[in-house]
Amino acid sequence: MPRNKRESLIYTVLMCFTMVLWMSIYNVALHMGVLNFDTICAAWLGFPIAYVFAFCCDWFLVSGIAKGFAFRFLVKPDSSVMRKVICISSCMVVPMVIIMSMYGALCVKSGNWSLLFIIWLTNIPKNFIMALPFQLLIAGPLVRKVFRSLFPVGKVLA
Repeated sequence: MPRNKRESLIYTVLMCFTMVLWMSIYNVALHMGVLNFDTICAAWLGFPIAYVFAFCCDWFLVSGIAKGFAFRFLVKPDSSVMRKVICISSCMVVPMVIIMSMYGALCVKSGNWSLLFIIWLTNIPKNFIMALPFQLLIAGPLVRKVFRSLFPVGKVLA
């Protein structure tokens, strides 16, 4: 877990990259109905704007709310590190899925504004069932391992 603002920024850059790339591929595959090289290329083309949007939402909006909720209702400062990680990660996924599902709906709305709300609502459960397990089982452990390999405790100063 990051220990200061600089570590938190670096960690967020890595985690956002991992989650947005995977979820972009997943959503494009759902939209196209197939997972192949063209799907990955289409996801990669839309990735930069989605990444910047997701990073800004994460850093400026969701992170503070999620950590506040987690520490108020789910964990205490003396809770185990793993419990904190799971609770905060879960609290981050919920609002990010809601926000990014709207972003995705806006990207594929294809001129029909009346369907935007329905597309958004149908995207939320589809994205949630992929994002939460991916975050908890793959992205979280992978990014934490890479982060601590690159930046051992105490290397990034406050």
